[in-house]
Amino acid sequence: MIDTGSTAPDFTLPRDGGEMVTLSQLRPRTVVLYFYPRDDTPGCTKEAIAFSGLADSFAARNAMVLGVSRDTRAKHDKFRDKHALSVALISDTEATTCKDYGVWVEKTLYGKKSMGIERSTFLIDGTGVIRRVWRKVKVDGHAEEVLEAVRAL
Repeated sequence: MIDTGSTAPDFTLPRDGGEMVTLSQLRPRTVVLYFYPRDDTPGCTKEAIAFSGLADSFAARNAMVLGVSRDTRAKHDKFRDKHALSVALISDTEATTCKDYGVWVEKTLYGKKSMGIERSTFLIDGTGVIRRVWRKVKVDGHAEEVLEAVRAL
C-alpha cells in the first residue's frame, strides 16, 4: 500500500488536450495527484471545480494539480470545456496507475459489487516522495485542506 514516505510510482499518461504527462518530469514541482471515479458526475465535478478555483494558489506554491480517472482523453476534453476546468485531467483507461496507487478497489453499490476508483489524493513533494495521503475523500472542503498541506511543506 502506498503511504506517506513512499516514493510516488511514476507514470506517463495522456492528459486533456492530448499531451503526455510523466510524473517524474514534473520535478521539482510539488504535485497534487487526485483520483476520482468519473467525469461529469456531481461529486467529481464539484471536486474538479474546487481544485480549479484554487489553481492560482497552488501555482503560487509551485504545485501542479492532476486529476486522474479512467475516462478517455476525449471525455476529459469535454468535461474540461463544459465546466471551464483549469486542472490537468489524466486518462488512465487501463487503471494501471490507479492500481499502482492502490485506489482501484472493490466497491458495493445497492448490493452489487464492482471495481472502481476510491476517491483519493496524494501530495507528492519535489523529490517524488508522498508527503500526505487522503483516502475515501469527502469533496466538501477537500481542495482547501490540500492547499493548506501544500503551504505547510
